[in-house]
Amino acid sequence: MSRDASITLPWADGNHTFRLAWDGLIKLQEARDAGPLVVLKRLATDDCLVEDISHTIRLGLIGGGMEPPKALQMVRDYVESRPPIENRMLAYGILAIAWHGPEDENVGKRQRRRSKKPSA
Repeated sequence: MSRDASITLPWADGNHTFRLAWDGLIKLQEARDAGPLVVLKRLATDDCLVEDISHTIRLGLIGGGMEPPKALQMVRDYVESRPPIENRMLAYGILAIAWHGPEDENVGKRQRRRSKKPSA
């Protein structure tokens, strides 16, 4: 995973880069009529809707640099023609990385300072 929250994973016919930047999150929100955290929660539970999976993956591919028509065809070939469970965790991962950012980023987390112990 890179600092821009993109991730390259083996999927479908090779390695693909996925990224949901701000504009991708807005498009997902509009397409699913739900905020990104609602979609993320649904992907993590049995409340998942199949289009949560397909839209997240398609927009992630587009955000990762794939042309929209190719991303749509990939989703048709490798998501919509397969059982939803096969791609649910991929969609969850794409959206979770987009929302939370890379692990080494401590945005919103307080850093603990190490105090030096006085030497005796």
